[in-house]
Amino acid sequence: MPQTPPFSAMFDSSGYNRNLYQSAEDSCGGLYYHDNNLLSGSLEALIQHLVPNVDYYPDRTYIFTFLLSSRLFMHPYELMAKVCHLCVEHQRLSDPDSDKNQMRKIAPKILQLLTEWTETFPYDFRDERMMRNLKDLAHRIASGEETYRKNVQQMMQCLIRKLAALSQYEEVLAKISSTSTDRLTVLKTKPQSIQRDIITVCNDPYTLAQQLTHIELERLNYIGPEEFVQAFVQKGPLDNDKSCYSERKKTRNLEAYVEWFNRLSYLVATEICMPVKKKHRARMIEYFIDVARECFNIGNFNSLMAIISGMNMSPVSRLKKTWAKVKTAKFDILEHQMDPSSNFYNYRTALRGAAQRSLTAHSSREKIVIPFFSLLIKDIYFLNEGCANRLPNGHVNFEKFWELAKQVSEFMTWKQVECPFERDRKILQYLITVPVFSEDALYLASYESEGPENHIEKDRWKSLRWVSFFSLLHKSERNWLYLKKPTCVL
Repeated sequence: MPQTPPFSAMFDSSGYNRNLYQSAEDSCGGLYYHDNNLLSGSLEALIQHLVPNVDYYPDRTYIFTFLLSSRLFMHPYELMAKVCHLCVEHQRLSDPDSDKNQMRKIAPKILQLLTEWTETFPYDFRDERMMRNLKDLAHRIASGEETYRKNVQQMMQCLIRKLAALSQYEEVLAKISSTSTDRLTVLKTKPQSIQRDIITVCNDPYTLAQQLTHIELERLNYIGPEEFVQAFVQKGPLDNDKSCYSERKKTRNLEAYVEWFNRLSYLVATEICMPVKKKHRARMIEYFIDVARECFNIGNFNSLMAIISGMNMSPVSRLKKTWAKVKTAKFDILEHQMDPSSNFYNYRTALRGAAQRSLTAHSSREKIVIPFFSLLIKDIYFLNEGCANRLPNGHVNFEKFWELAKQVSEFMTWKQVECPFERDRKILQYLITVPVFSEDALYLASYESEGPENHIEKDRWKSLRWVSFFSLLHKSERNWLYLKKPTCVL
């Protein structure tokens, strides 16, 4: 079986392996090379280049790049149908009298291509059309020798396990979402004395940073590489090709991960605004500064940025009397590291350092790299927007897709790291399920802690108090009020 190197070895610093390709136009036609690099080609020629034969197996960099980018031009099930057709027709798998020696040479290569596809893009096979084609071609291969049957069975079992794990993960996310409650409702129905905060659940900032890293790596692990393409593909025509995502998307793990970032930001703001006493709010701010610093040291930049974002939300930043009691030197350093000026230069420098540490790591702890995810999405978006998918001659602009694949493959390496820290169920449960304030509730809690300073804040406070009051009334109470038509409710 052809060897498949890890993702970290797939692309060199230029974005792809420079020693894979010929220096002249490919003999099969439709592919253009320059200085040994594949730069462009017709869609049909690129599909031909994907399919192995007796003397050829595509490099893994090409397989990953084409499977990732081809969905901009055609549905995965359409590509699978074409691949199956080429494998059957060109390799004569449909002919029972075909040379068995040739079958022995080509069958492992076709099986390896299918294995690469199912391992790297398993969510494609949620489509019944994909699974049907896969089973058909796998059956043709398995009918040859016992060894092939075992390999096919192993490939199918691995795929089914991945799809089952995804379904289970989605069920958990749906359950969490359906049980979410606004923290303000909880506060109004539960005495302050028995309410918990994050410090009572976990008083050690380093431990909390470790548990945040658990959540980050688990959620990263479920994001498929194709979801980055889904994120910026618009419905409708695209370069005269129909968008493959005009149909319903098969996954939304990327969106769920972005929602986690927002939840963590709101959780931080909630925990800071919730305490009644100023010294407790100051203590909470200092606690999260320490958590953020530990996230930075671990290499968890996404949680770090979410914490900073939560602390910079207006309801928190306006608490001047509270901030006056906080030693902010450490926070200033962290803000400097994540400063957006010069296109996040400081953060990108720190990220490169963490990535380099990961490559030379002697322990799983040193392998952790969790990027600031929204910026990664932004980088990929601008790469897509800045370069055309097709060249004037109609060729697919493969030079662009090498760079896209390089960025996504780096992420694929990072997401496969197993979290080395011990799980704490109590802390994880709190982080994932505890209700958080809405934006209005944050402002209300902020104004209750430190009163409004100008007319705009006073008007907003007054408005929020009315909204809060009516939202907590039961339907019967609300009806009674309307019937009585009171001149003053408060």
